[in-house]
Amino acid sequence: MLLNTTLPRILGACFYYPPQSDTVQRLWPLLPQIAELFPWSNPAKIARYCQQMPSIQPEQLEYDFSILFEGQGEMPAPPWGSVYLDKENILMGDSTLQYREFLSTFGLVNQSTIREPEDQFGLMLLAWVNLIEQQPVTKLPSGEAALVLLTEHLLPWAYRYLELVSSSQTEHQVYPLLAKITECYLQTLQTELGLFPQPRELFR
Repeated sequence: MLLNTTLPRILGACFYYPPQSDTVQRLWPLLPQIAELFPWSNPAKIARYCQQMPSIQPEQLEYDFSILFEGQGEMPAPPWGSVYLDKENILMGDSTLQYREFLSTFGLVNQSTIREPEDQFGLMLLAWVNLIEQQPVTKLPSGEAALVLLTEHLLPWAYRYLELVSSSQTEHQVYPLLAKITECYLQTLQTELGLFPQPRELFR
């Protein structure tokens, strides 16, 4: 249950695909069930977050998605790891290139025709899903890779990113609530799997 991929697939899609996309439209009805999809350490808190989700259609999130993921003016929470891990807050920084090399080792090459940084938060959750499904975390080698993805590439900056999303001023509370849910998900994984994220200095 801890490594069930349904929840990270939903979260990864919501943090990557536009709300009007077929992928999000297909997963949208599952949002109220998030509390039942994972062995939460505090299920009452997750149920409360789910209850706070506004009853809206995903198309109503287009403006919020644009602000958070595409950029209208200054982005309150850039979704790329190198913005946090690079002194210059740049895209495609050294951390991105290291992550790209890591992915290529396991055949996870970005198939998108748009040349975009692989260290986009939602994409990284989807890569985690891919590695879990290749082979369980308790086995090697891809299982070990799934843990490395978390400890070396995602967790060092994820909590700071989610903190910024959860405090962002958006029209609707969907993305801030999803950020709080995702933070709980990652914290539970970290605790239950006994993970120790690589300490990294953050620059945002």
